Amino acid sequence: MKINLPDKLYYSIGEVAKAFDVNTSLIRYWEQEFPIIKPKKNRKGNRYFTPEDIKNLQMIYHLVKEKGYTLDGARVALTTNSKISETITLIDRLEFVKAELIKLKESLGDKEE
Repeated sequence: MKINLPDKLYYSIGEVAKAFDVNTSLIRYWEQEFPIIKPKKNRKGNRYFTPEDIKNLQMIYHLVKEKGYTLDGARVALTTNSKISETITLIDRLEFVKAELIKLKESLGDKEE
């Protein structure tokens, strides 16, 4: 899953929820359930997520939403499997290559007509 966020030091919870196409309440829930997500909070209590938090959320999203893990299963997988981050990076690269190949195929198909 490729998320579209600009390069910044901090992201608001609204930006994060929109990038993952989930509700802000789910992001807050995952924050409670997974100790690896630690957004900074200002005096008002607004959450600001770092790029590291985004990577962690991406791993959780991959496990829970794409692979169908339970929250307990995802928690265990994050603590025992150190290669999840590498797997997600590889999936992103492969999706990019697939999209480029589809564009190339479509452009070749247009020339044949």
